Amino acid sequence: MKKSILLFVIAVSVISNAFAQKKENGTVYIEHPAIKVVEEFVKATVSGDEQKIASFLTEDFKAFNGTTKVYNDKGTTKAAFIKSTLRYPNEMDYFSIETMPGTYPDAVEYKKDNKNNEVWVQVWSLLKGVHKATGVKLDAAAHRLYKLTKDNKIKTIVTYTNGTILDEIGASFNNRTNGKIYNHHENINTVRKATYAFEKADLDKTLSYYTDDATFADVNTDFGKSATKTEIKAAWQKFLTDFEIKSIEMVGYPDYLEYEMADGREVLSWWKFNLVRKSDKKVIVLPVHISDSFDDKGKINAEMIYYSDALLAK
Repeated sequence: MKKSILLFVIAVSVISNAFAQKKENGTVYIEHPAIKVVEEFVKATVSGDEQKIASFLTEDFKAFNGTTKVYNDKGTTKAAFIKSTLRYPNEMDYFSIETMPGTYPDAVEYKKDNKNNEVWVQVWSLLKGVHKATGVKLDAAAHRLYKLTKDNKIKTIVTYTNGTILDEIGASFNNRTNGKIYNHHENINTVRKATYAFEKADLDKTLSYYTDDATFADVNTDFGKSATKTEIKAAWQKFLTDFEIKSIEMVGYPDYLEYEMADGREVLSWWKFNLVRKSDKKVIVLPVHISDSFDDKGKINAEMIYYSDALLAK
């Protein structure tokens, strides 16, 4: 009995301590004058109104990159921040800043260390636009913290966002190679051998040029959907049941692209499938484009095929 009472006392003590650890340090508001100020500031940013943007900021304003690697960052001054901010409406078509779906701004009035009665507003946004010079699409999430004075002037902005899109814009001002293009290569030979084996209805030989985990996609199916090696063999067999292949002709010549970025390997090929539909003897000429991805051992590990399914339909 004593043991049970002791355990009960310990349990109550632990629970009490857990609740005792909670301590309020201010109030979070879903509606607040500071939120309205931030919303108006965002509108001025989108419209590119330099004077209005400046009117929202204190003279000692500082902006910070929340993901910077710079130790003891001193921040960006008011003038530099305005100049940087104006680049978005000036350099972007269709520029907009939208509230991220499922979120809403918060205003937080802290009690501790807040003798000046400042307010923090936090927002989650989507920045959208198309860069005028490079055509790079901006569709990026951003999180911002605004610190406002008791007079509702913005004193500090801390921005958290992914800078890779801006890096892409910067890189797009210069011409850059990304590997080599071959018109003769062993991987091109592989695609030819696989295609002509298919012409002869030798599906086992065709599939021998693919990895066991290869994926097969078709422009006529749902985006992102692909078939396995087993599934594609069944689909090809049905195709051969429905259609007689009179011949498959290469159009032009294949290209093998060996990319520097992401170590990609792709053979692009163009074909003309000369078919006869068995059910009604209709002659069909089917243009086909195939994009084959290769692993580093010379086997096809992914295939995307483009053709008009309407040409095959009755």
